[in-house]
Amino acid sequence: MIPLCEPFTAANSCAPIPHSALPKLFDVDDICLLMSALRFSAERHKDQRRKDQQASPYINHPIQVAEILWRVGAVSDMVVLIAALLHDTLEDTETTAAELEKLFGTEITRVVQEVSDDPNLSSAERKRLQVEHAPHISLRAQQVKLADKICNIYDITHQAPPRNWTVERKQAYLDWSEQVVAGLRGCNVHMERYYDELLARGRHILQPGEALTQPSI
Repeated sequence: MIPLCEPFTAANSCAPIPHSALPKLFDVDDICLLMSALRFSAERHKDQRRKDQQASPYINHPIQVAEILWRVGAVSDMVVLIAALLHDTLEDTETTAAELEKLFGTEITRVVQEVSDDPNLSSAERKRLQVEHAPHISLRAQQVKLADKICNIYDITHQAPPRNWTVERKQAYLDWSEQVVAGLRGCNVHMERYYDELLARGRHILQPGEALTQPSI
């Protein structure tokens, strides 16, 4: 997982604008809803694991996506941050859209729906549709989608690659993610720059003969 609260330096081109410069302040209701979403996501994903060697708890992933939005993207829109925590609940659990809407409202549910694949489709078709739909989803959904891709390529190439994935499969994922992100350009310059740096570093790591060392990010 990308280290939490990693300090940025002047040399780090991915450093976001400081949150102190952002006008939006969270009220008690915002924080309560965020905590409710975190608990809800943890409960729904409690029996799921990531595909890495350590079988990490799945909840690490949505937390990581929300953290990237906040830390790298300087995103303070609570709808986006909460949608990030919930972004896999429709696709990967028994959660329904009606349930999300009742608990978290229409705006958040709509974003989660926009970033969710149809599990009834083949993997190839889901990937094709992500590329096709990326330019047309809402700005909020684009930001969640981009943060999700950042976390996935970091895990695949730097931190926690899926068990039994060959180098070729990892490279194919990077190629596909680049197609998706091409349709997300313009949604958040900080995360786009961060993605580009991680992608280049990941491609270098996957080159034959390169050591899979932990980079300083």
